[in-house]
This record gives sequence, C-alpha cells and structure tokens, in this order.
Amino acid sequence: MTTHVVVVGAYGSAGVAAAQELADEEDVRLTLVDDGEPGGGLCILKGCMPSKEILSAGEHRFQARHDDRIEGVPEVDLESVVATKDDHVGNWAEHRRAAVRTLADRENVEFLHRTARFVDDRTLSVGDREIEADYVVVATGSTVNVPDLNGLDEVDYATSADVLDATEFPDSGVVMGFGYVGLELVPYLVEAAEMDVTVIEHDDYPLDEADEAFRATMLDLYREEFDVDVLTNTYEQSVEESADGGVRLRVRRGGPTDGRRETVEADELFLFTGRRPAVSDLGLENTPLDPGTGWVADTMQARDDERVFVPGDANGHEPILHVAKEQGFLTAENILRHRAGESLEPYRNVHHHVIFSGLGVYPFARVGASEEALATEDRDYVAVTREASDDGVFATKAVPRGLAKLVADADDGTVLGYQGLHYHADAMAKTMQVAVETGMDVREIPDRAYHPTTPEILDGLIREASEQVD
Repeated sequence: MTTHVVVVGAYGSAGVAAAQELADEEDVRLTLVDDGEPGGGLCILKGCMPSKEILSAGEHRFQARHDDRIEGVPEVDLESVVATKDDHVGNWAEHRRAAVRTLADRENVEFLHRTARFVDDRTLSVGDREIEADYVVVATGSTVNVPDLNGLDEVDYATSADVLDATEFPDSGVVMGFGYVGLELVPYLVEAAEMDVTVIEHDDYPLDEADEAFRATMLDLYREEFDVDVLTNTYEQSVEESADGGVRLRVRRGGPTDGRRETVEADELFLFTGRRPAVSDLGLENTPLDPGTGWVADTMQARDDERVFVPGDANGHEPILHVAKEQGFLTAENILRHRAGESLEPYRNVHHHVIFSGLGVYPFARVGASEEALATEDRDYVAVTREASDDGVFATKAVPRGLAKLVADADDGTVLGYQGLHYHADAMAKTMQVAVETGMDVREIPDRAYHPTTPEILDGLIREASEQVD
C-alpha cells in the first residue's frame, strides 16, 4: 500500500532533506509544495549565505584599518557588494531548485509551485486542488519576529533582509535586537556603511549561550574595536517618527519598569529581533494543530496530530541551518517508523553553533557543554582558558584579541565542550566537534603544532587540560 506524504516548504533546508530521504522509498508517493519565488529557501536567499557575502567586504576593510603596516583606509563599494552577492545567491538558489526538479522527475514525486493551506486534518488546498495526505511535513521556515512595541507599526524600519540588499545607508541607526542577527550585522553597518550605531541590549552582555568571560569580551570588542554604543540593561518603551524624518526611541535604562527614562534618536531603526515560525498563513485553525509552546515534540511530531511533522525553523526549537537539515532527515525516518508501528526517535544533537561576530574577524564558536552549564551538574570537570594574546601568531596577523576555553571530565579526560571567540574560531569548531562528539580523551589528542598557526590556541588548551586531568 502506497503512503502519500505532502511536504509543504520543499525548497527549504528541512523540506528538501525530508523529501530526498522519502523519495527513495518505492511505496511512498510524494507531493512537494512551495510557492517561493524564485525559490531556494531562507538560508540561501535571505539568511546565512548572503549575510556572509556582505560581511566579508566589511571584514577586509576592518583588517586593513587595524593593520599599522597598511596605509590608507579602503572604501567599500556597496553596489558591487550587493551585485556580487546577488550573483552568487542566484547560483546557489538555482542549485537548490534543480535538486527539487530532479526529485520531481521521479515517477513517485510531484512538485507544485503553489501556496498550500490546510482546509481540514491533513487535507490541503493547493491552487485549484484539494490534496489529502497520509502524512504532512510542515517545513515552512521562519519569518522576522516583530516585537509588540508601542508605535512600531507607525514608523519605517529595516530588517536583516533590507540590509542585505541596501546600496546606501543613512548616517546613524538604532538597533533593536542583539542576538546572532545583530551581532553579525551591526559591525557591517559600522564598517561597510560607516554609520554611527546605537544598540539596545536588555542584559548585562550579549551572547546568552556563552560563559560570562566570552560575553564580556564580546561587549568590549564591539565597543572598542567597532565603536558601537551598546546600551546595556536597557528596555524599549515606545518609538515614533522624529521631526526630521528619523526615529525617536524611548527607553528605560536599568529596568523595564523602574529604570530612568531616556531617548535615543537616529536616522533609521534596524529590527534585528530574531525570527519566529512562519505558520500563521497555513490555515492551522482548520485543524487540531495549535502552534503554541511545546506544539512539536523532539521527534518532530506535532503534539495535536501524530501524522503531521514539523522540522526546521517552523517548529521554533533551534533555527539553525544544519539543525534544520538534520531534523528533515529525522522526520523522514520517523514517518517510516510511525507507518511501521515502531517507536520514533527524538532529535538529539551536540550543541554546535558559530556566530560570525566581529565581521568574522572575531567569530564565536561553541561546541558541546559550557562551563556554566556543567557547574549546575553533579560532575567533576576541568576547565582551562587561553587568551589569544598568549599565542604570538594572533598578533602577527593583527587580530590580537579573544579567548578560548576547553572543558573536560576530570576523571577520564573526555572532552565535554569548547568555546572560542577569536580569529579562525569558526574553522576550529569542526575539529572540536569531532573531539566532543566522539568522546575523545583530551590526553589522546596529538599536541603537535607544525609551525606558528592560529590552532596553536587549541594545542595550548589541550596541553593544559591534559595536565590537570593527570
């Protein structure tokens, strides 16, 4: 008996992963639906890939400006930056669309370039058709999270997507949102667009997932290296248009209700307040599905319908590209398990995040557990920290700041986690992922520096941790 699976959001990372896995099953009929124009998924079109394109231009200017051996400060040609980005993004998106077209060439797969909307339990309206499915995969990704702030619907603001396409910027901006989107794009506004930028930060420091030393270092880097005015412990109260056509943001410094009142004025408001699941236009009100807290289990199965699966950004669990792909593959496997009456597998992953903070000159990477998380557990561990300034190679490359930390089990030496906030930390994350996910003993990792290179910071961590375990 053939099982019919409809994948809504087939161009996205989670949707295409689920589709590729299920298409190999002879007794599965697939209907792939996506209304994306031109199509290609968020990461390719408006997310992680185009953002790295534009950041690289700012990175080159920043490094030239901070290297005393180089005279003069180059200008960033924003029109060239955007044109190059668009060209590359177009190629990447076509590659994704081609993958979907290749799937649709199979006898058991159909692709519909249409909008899908639920009209009943697992029944979708797609164009002029109604399609009934045995299973539905909702992989519709995410959209910009617009906070509920008095006056926000009456002023113009720019989102991350607007920044990616902009070829000119005003003189000043105020930023709401200092998570991974803000940490990546704020330095671009300063370096490439040469703007004066003020950032609103609710806590003492940005970067919630990091240990405090990394959070403090990140704040110092943005204030001192990028000249960003970061207002910590500050909360937005309202926003309005100013007399000169800019924005006036009213805030409280020190607390959301009892802090002192201040006003921040700028030419433009930038909204980097994260993302939320893009499920509001799916017609979920016509189904038992209620997209509230806990509506999707770790198996990717919807709480209110065991035959609906929601991988990727749409479930709101962890909006990261590699997570979406892994959840897409797991969704396909769990659909087959459910059909066979078998137990479903939960999604479990080792924490593995990279934020291209500081224009990628000072990226942050975390793999595995943080020391602050381990401190709450009944477990003996060793934690060693090394400053970038401890290794002269960082100074030779004119990137002298930053730090790294390694945590390992105190008894058996198992590597439990790594954090890095320094030049090339993003590239080192893969090495440390191998160490963490394979449960390597820190004492068995080779301590071998072939010649002065930035991974010497890892050698130092491994050496110090090994001594403490012994």
